[in-house]
Amino acid sequence: MQLKNSLFLLTALTAGSAVARMHGHERRHAHHHLQHEEKRAVGDIVYANFNGVWKSWVNQWSGASSTTSASGSTPTTGSSSASSVASASAVPTASSGPTVTTPGSCKEWHAHQDGDVYTREGFGGQTPNNGKPYIDYIGNLGSPYGKNIIEVAESKACEYKYVVRIQGSEKDTWTIAFWNKIGPDLKLTGWYGNAVLTIKINPGETKYVAFDEDTQAAWGAAKGDSLPLDQYGGYGCTWGEIDVGNLSNDAWSGWDVSAIQAQNAGLDVQGMKICTHDNQKCSSISNLAKAVDNAYTALEAGQDGIGGEWPAGPLRLVVDIDYD
Repeated sequence: MQLKNSLFLLTALTAGSAVARMHGHERRHAHHHLQHEEKRAVGDIVYANFNGVWKSWVNQWSGASSTTSASGSTPTTGSSSASSVASASAVPTASSGPTVTTPGSCKEWHAHQDGDVYTREGFGGQTPNNGKPYIDYIGNLGSPYGKNIIEVAESKACEYKYVVRIQGSEKDTWTIAFWNKIGPDLKLTGWYGNAVLTIKINPGETKYVAFDEDTQAAWGAAKGDSLPLDQYGGYGCTWGEIDVGNLSNDAWSGWDVSAIQAQNAGLDVQGMKICTHDNQKCSSISNLAKAVDNAYTALEAGQDGIGGEWPAGPLRLVVDIDYD
């Protein structure tokens, strides 16, 4: 993915080139170690997953004995807060469908709205970005965490600014899980079990997912009921990566397909193709990486200028899974 200023590559700078600069095991081990050792300060926002639902609250525990409770029913013991933040959730139960049920107005899912006014219906609050550059940038994670990525109906898709249309396999049911690049611990751990939306897509089926402004995210797709994991618990499959309306980069967007995680784990590469709805710009990898076009394999980890980019404004992408 190359944005206007070559801002960053989600895989290449996180799971790819960052791994290349430090041995994979050391890099991954450092992530897990930091998750368990980091202490939250009073006033920090804490995220935790309860039965597949992300919750957030303001930490009010300083480490000293206290009977003061944070808002809600969350325990305030140190072990509870720390373990809630550190624990990676399994892929949540597949969505039963769009949660936004108001009637839609779209005659064509990819149409643009008059006056460039788009809905945020179904999204949570927007978290402010941290103002840091490149790989350290943290954009909108949704409040509660993960409410910046939602499934929508075809009749509603055109009402959202950033939308992907996912076209299913012709033969099999696939699972697709979506996650933020930044995990709930505010580190580059989104793909370690921290999926915020999971959908099942049957043969020939089509589904739509909308992303809120300034979201840096990815998804993995695999045949069956779950995503394969690498030895560190990361999603070890082909990824689609997306960065929409990035406020540190003049609201440009970018996307790419990446097989880096699957190949580094020695696992199968699933085919995926991502194009603008009019096929202006594409990124694709076929099943088993027999053909690669403008996409990332382990050999390209750390390279810039791969994938698609789009100037500020609405973005409509088509994702073909099981691409061959």
